[in-house]
Amino acid sequence: MRRVAALLAALVLAGCASHGEGPVPPRTVEAVDLARYQGTWYELARLPMFFQRGCAQSEAHYNLRDDGSLGVLNRCRTLDGNWKEAHGNAVPQVDGRTDKLWVRFDNWFSRLLPGIAKGEYWVLYVDDDYRTAVVGNPDRKYLWLLSRTPVVSEKTREQLLEVAEEQGYDTDLLIWRTPDSALTPSPSP
Repeated sequence: MRRVAALLAALVLAGCASHGEGPVPPRTVEAVDLARYQGTWYELARLPMFFQRGCAQSEAHYNLRDDGSLGVLNRCRTLDGNWKEAHGNAVPQVDGRTDKLWVRFDNWFSRLLPGIAKGEYWVLYVDDDYRTAVVGNPDRKYLWLLSRTPVVSEKTREQLLEVAEEQGYDTDLLIWRTPDSALTPSPSP
């Protein structure tokens, strides 16, 4: 009887063991027209992350290069009105696919570990006019709700939240863009 109970317990535990590859990654848009995607995007909201700590407002500037990569300039404005910048480059993870990019920034870490210091930038949604976008990564640790303007309508905001939630992101954790009126003016040069 003990052997049968032990065998049943082992089978139950084996059935509970994870043999899969973890959660299904978010779905991407499959194709992004990088020529239309280039330009300025304002961050409406993001999940908390170390490298954007202290950012009250953020924006990304992309420019399509002759080799098909995107030049990246990320800007972050702190509550005291000062700007921080990071320059980088984005390239497709798979040749011919523009929905999943590797992004590398020019900093000491990427110079020290060039093969490792890259981030996954997955375009999960972009509207037909390339005015709003939702970007994340496969493990759902990073998420950005983006727009061509720093402020959007409540309807647009709700649409972007719905896209993120449908993809399995916890939108309750989002950090929203700080309004201009809550920032200290930048010091004059």
